[in-house]
Amino acid sequence: MRTDTPWGTLPAREHLLAGKADRPVLDVVIPVHNEETDLERCVARLHEHLTRTFPYGFRITVADNASTDRTPDIAAGLASGIAEVQAYRLEEKGRGRALRTVWSHSDAPVLAYMDVDLSTDLNALLPLVAPLISGHSDLAIGSRLTSNSRVVRGPKRELVSRAYNLILKSSLAARFSDAQCGFKAIRREVAQRLLPMVEDTGWFFDTELLVLAERAGLRIHEVPVDWVDDPHSSVHIVRTAAEDLKGVWRVGRALAVGALPLGRLARPFGDDPRDRELSGVPRGLARQLVGFCVVGAFSTLLYLLLYSLFRAGAGPQTANAAALLLSAVANTAANRRLTFGVRGRDRAVRHQAQGLVVFGIGLALTGGSLAALDAAAGSPSHGTELAVLVAANLAATVLRFLLFRAWVFPERHRAPDDMSDAIDTRWTA
Repeated sequence: MRTDTPWGTLPAREHLLAGKADRPVLDVVIPVHNEETDLERCVARLHEHLTRTFPYGFRITVADNASTDRTPDIAAGLASGIAEVQAYRLEEKGRGRALRTVWSHSDAPVLAYMDVDLSTDLNALLPLVAPLISGHSDLAIGSRLTSNSRVVRGPKRELVSRAYNLILKSSLAARFSDAQCGFKAIRREVAQRLLPMVEDTGWFFDTELLVLAERAGLRIHEVPVDWVDDPHSSVHIVRTAAEDLKGVWRVGRALAVGALPLGRLARPFGDDPRDRELSGVPRGLARQLVGFCVVGAFSTLLYLLLYSLFRAGAGPQTANAAALLLSAVANTAANRRLTFGVRGRDRAVRHQAQGLVVFGIGLALTGGSLAALDAAAGSPSHGTELAVLVAANLAATVLRFLLFRAWVFPERHRAPDDMSDAIDTRWTA
C-alpha cells in the first residue's frame, strides 16, 4: 500500500472562479482501450454537450492505454481537429493507471472521468461537478443505485453490481452507494494527496479511491443518474469481480492494521460549519464528545453482554473484571481511531497501556459498587446488579473521557498549526 503522500493537511475548500481561458476548470478524461468504434462519436457528443451547457472552460482528454487498433490515430485526429480535446498515450493497460497518470499531470482544478460508451446521461455532468466547483465537496460520484436513478440493464449485471456494493458495505463499512459507476469527479488538490495512496491500476481503482477518501473524512457527493447498459461492453465480469475481491481484502487488511496515513487527507478544523468553534467550548471538544458517546454506548452493550456470559460460570467480581478488561481494550482502540483520530500503529501499545490504567480506575468504581451492593442487599438479583453497574459505568465513563483527553491523547486537541507538525513528525519515522 502506497504511503508517499505530501506532508500537511489539505487546505480549506474554496469556490473556484472561471479563471483564464488557457486553463480550463474541468478536465474530463475518457480512458480507452481498443475503442475505435465508439471513440469519435463519444468525444463529439461530449464536446457538443459541454460547449452548449457548461459555463466554465473545459478540456476533454482521451487516455489511450495500450490500444492495438486504430484508437490512437482517432484520438490524435480528434486532438488536432478540436481545440478542447487532447490525447494521451500510455503503453500499459489499466483504467486506473490511465486515470492516475492523466489526473496527476492535469492543471485543471476539477478532474472527472466517464466511460467511452456514455452509458450515463450527460445531463448529470454539471450536477456532478458543481459541488466541487463551489467548494462544497471533495469528490463526486454518479450512482445507479439510488431511488431516483433510472437504470436499464440486464439481471446479471444488476445482481453483480448490488452484490459487490453489499460486500463493500459489510466488509469495509462503505457508505457510498455505487462504487463502479464510470462517472466520477475529484478536486485536483485532493487527487494530488489521494492518488499516491491508491495502489490498484485496474477496475478496483475507483473503489480504493472512494474507500480511502471516505475513511479520511472527505466529503463525497452522490448524484442519481440515468444509465443504459452497453450490451457490447468489453468488461469481463468474472475476472473483474475476482480482482475486485482481492482489492477489498488488501484494503481491508491495510485499514485494520492502521497502515495508511489517512491523517494527511484531513481538512483543517473549521472547514465544515459543524466544526466551527463554539463559545466557551474548547476546540475539538464537541466532536470528541459525540464520538466518545457513540463508542461508549457500544462499549457498554459489549460489556453487559460479556458480563452476562461470564456470570453464568463465575462470580460477579470475576465476571465484572473479565468483561471490563475485554471491553476496555476494544473501547481504547475505538476511541483512539474514531474519537481522537489517531491512526497507524505508532504508540498503539502505549495508548493501550494507558487505557488499562484507566480501566483499573473503572474496575475500582464498578467493583466497589458491586461490593457495596452485596453488603447492603446480601444476594441481589441479576437485574439489580446490572442496574448498579450501569450507574457505576456512567461515572467511570465521565472520568475516562477526561483522562483520555488530558492524558492518553492530549495531542489530539492542540491548535491547528501544531496538528500539521504532529502529522509530519508521526509519519517521518
